[in-house]
Amino acid sequence: MKQSSTRVLLFTCEHGGNQVPRKFAARFADHHDLLKTHRGWDPGALKTARAFAQAADVQLFFSETTRLLVDLNRSEWNPALMSSLVPPPSDKERDEILEKWYRPFRRQVLDWVTQHVQQKQQVWHLSFHSFTPELNGEVRNAEIGLLYDPQREPERALAARWKETLRETLPECRVRMNYPYRGITDGHTTTLRKSFGPGEYVGIELEVNQLLYAQSPAQVKRLIAGLEGSFLAAHQGI
Repeated sequence: MKQSSTRVLLFTCEHGGNQVPRKFAARFADHHDLLKTHRGWDPGALKTARAFAQAADVQLFFSETTRLLVDLNRSEWNPALMSSLVPPPSDKERDEILEKWYRPFRRQVLDWVTQHVQQKQQVWHLSFHSFTPELNGEVRNAEIGLLYDPQREPERALAARWKETLRETLPECRVRMNYPYRGITDGHTTTLRKSFGPGEYVGIELEVNQLLYAQSPAQVKRLIAGLEGSFLAAHQGI
């Protein structure tokens, strides 16, 4: 994908897998089933991110370590940074987890964005996620969600344009804005917005209903192609 000399794309996938570092295997001995659920990772998200990155030749930062160990899409101050569904780590273990599995990822992304902003480029960041079709008894009534900050005009414009192109490429999918979460709640994009203005950084989170990734391989391939093609059209149309 040809990019503007003043605009550069960045892809991240914070919940790409459900792997447990060997050192912490004992904490998860009774939670193997939990690791397979949406609590442990975002099924389909990394597959989609890799397809985007390969087709567009764009930098992709990702993690395949389970979010039950540490959630890369949460700030260090957030109580949900480390899940309460598994035995809590000791203070020493917590520091080690942050230093080895959390901070390097966050630092890499921040440094990459900083480097390009210093080169007078506007970074357009797409963070890949998927969501469970039902949570706490509530059935989610959308297939695709686009999360952004409505107060930042470039994000608002990109999300609106992407929604339009998704209607053309995947007309069977219901697309909702800032659903099933709000784009301004704590997350990786939210943190980056605190460091960079809208002229420097544009952050969108893509949320895909995990039911779509449970379809046949041919249908999943079509889904990813539709997401990719619609994003390309939206990105180039702004």
